[in-house]
Amino acid sequence: MFSSSQFEPNSAFSGGGFMSSQPSQPYDSSSSSSSTTKGLVPVTVKQINESSHSGGEKSGIVINGIELTNVSLVGLVCDKDVSKVTEVRFTLDDGTGRIDCKRWVNESFDAREMESVQDGTYVRLNGHLKTFQGNKQLLVFSVRPIVDFNEVTFHYIECIHFYSKNSDSQSGQQVGDVTQSHTVNTNQATTLNPVMPSQNSDGNGRKNLDDMILDYLKQPACTARQQGIHLDEIAQQLKVPKNKLEGVIQSLEGDGLIYSTIDEYHFKHVEL
Repeated sequence: MFSSSQFEPNSAFSGGGFMSSQPSQPYDSSSSSSSTTKGLVPVTVKQINESSHSGGEKSGIVINGIELTNVSLVGLVCDKDVSKVTEVRFTLDDGTGRIDCKRWVNESFDAREMESVQDGTYVRLNGHLKTFQGNKQLLVFSVRPIVDFNEVTFHYIECIHFYSKNSDSQSGQQVGDVTQSHTVNTNQATTLNPVMPSQNSDGNGRKNLDDMILDYLKQPACTARQQGIHLDEIAQQLKVPKNKLEGVIQSLEGDGLIYSTIDEYHFKHVEL
């Protein structure tokens, strides 16, 4: 029904969401120690297909030297299969490649969410990367149709940013090793300086707004609600004006620690 790649941005983002001059070889985690990132990471299917494992098949997947599990993609839905009552399978084509996806349907919310996702629909999805019998697949925990196609372009910009940021970090590792001795000497002198408040407090021992929001969304009563928690409820429960929450919510979403669900006002915590 669909060609090998029908996603329109393919022509503008050839090479997996990066300029054609970027290297396209698979990332090799064995050449350097990989670090682990939490939260949602924007990637392309090409990056996933060219990724490696930090260990065996059940270990984390490494992209550009970073071990990750939760990812975010945009693309075109095709080959949707609803033959099983408890799951929906489909393929996501983002113009750089294709990947098999599975969404468990355990509640009515899951079924309603998947009703709006049909073949030929452009979607944003969040999911866990898994490898089964040598093939990489996505266990999707959130999927929604894209209504503003600027989101497609922005996603590729995010992928480029993630790629560039971690490439720069890896190139700076050697510089960090050289300056390690200087850091030790600096740490030895900290007893002469006043202890500054932790970044996770407001100076009075109270948690900052980021942690307050995350702690609330992590509560079992909140995680059990498939539709997520409305911004108004978060503001009411935390006794914080909504206008003060909006910027923090946007930052947490950008960091991949929370994600929107049924609309731009409902949020859930990313389960790590």
